[in-house]
Amino acid sequence: QVQLVESGGGLVQPGGSLRLSCAASGLTFGSYAMGWFRQPPGKEREFVATISGSGFSTSYARFVMGRFTISRDNAKNTVHLQMNALKLEDTAVYYCAVANIPNTAVEENEYGYWGQGTQVTVSS
Repeated sequence: QVQLVESGGGLVQPGGSLRLSCAASGLTFGSYAMGWFRQPPGKEREFVATISGSGFSTSYARFVMGRFTISRDNAKNTVHLQMNALKLEDTAVYYCAVANIPNTAVEENEYGYWGQGTQVTVSS
């Protein structure tokens, strides 16, 4: 079965950086877009970034554009989210997910499998 395991979360000061990773198994990884979502405390889960199966196309939420970068390594079945210039409001549980399509996907209902999430806390 499909499994997604996130790692790389933690506590960081405002302005700092973190790199999240998601290791996938049980699927033909390069055939599907991948995405990162997040759920801030007390709020609904929201889209952060997505990358196509080929890795050639990406899309970002406006509030992370220019600060976060999504990438993937299809040889290693992994997807990463490089987060720079972190802000207090980036505090959330971050989830990676597998889309049902090879193209970029920004809606939750376009995703079929989800990881367990990794906590990112931005605090001084």
